[in-house]
Amino acid sequence: MTLVLLAGMMCDGRLFDHMPPHICLPITDHDTVEAIAADVLNNAPATFALGGLSMGGIIAMEVIRQAPERVTRLALMDTNCEAESDKIKALREPQIDKAVSGHLKSVMRDEMKPNYLCDGPNRAAVLDLCMDMALTLGPDVFVRQSRALQTRPDQKTTLSTWQKPTLILTGEHDRLCPLHRHTLMADLIPNATLEVIKNAGHLPSLEQPKATRAAMERWLK
Repeated sequence: MTLVLLAGMMCDGRLFDHMPPHICLPITDHDTVEAIAADVLNNAPATFALGGLSMGGIIAMEVIRQAPERVTRLALMDTNCEAESDKIKALREPQIDKAVSGHLKSVMRDEMKPNYLCDGPNRAAVLDLCMDMALTLGPDVFVRQSRALQTRPDQKTTLSTWQKPTLILTGEHDRLCPLHRHTLMADLIPNATLEVIKNAGHLPSLEQPKATRAAMERWLK
């Protein structure tokens, strides 16, 4: 069974370099969650296991809403099943303005990257990789992904009707998507397992790749 992984906002396939064999499909070409999920379905195998981290998890939930019969199992990592709050919607507007005026690097450096990781020996290297992924994707992708997140649907009903094996995974120090968001998702899904990765923040696949891969391998088996 093919594993399809969906990366977080302003990340590419390097986010999953240490994960089990997979294909990483882009979520960069549209400005609504619904259109991005439809694009994933157009490019995915007929049936597949699906995992997503952060924004990738948000897209994954929309994929199972649109075509639950095509997904055999689901992994939701460091993500959020609820619609975006008005406060966060508003905070995105100055970030978008800065990105389109040539200041994407400062947005990532000053406003986004500090929230990603917990302290640890590889923090600097992971932050450098995050910056490189973001600058490689560029400001147009930043704007499209920001708009998609602003208008994303609430997926609690989607998760409450999902019956297949599901991994809910989070770094114990994730400040963007704290633990309570993951206990909510685990409570909504009848067949869910919650895994908390120690000494990791929002990007456990990079911060603690061995522990994250082990959790994913247990889920796949």
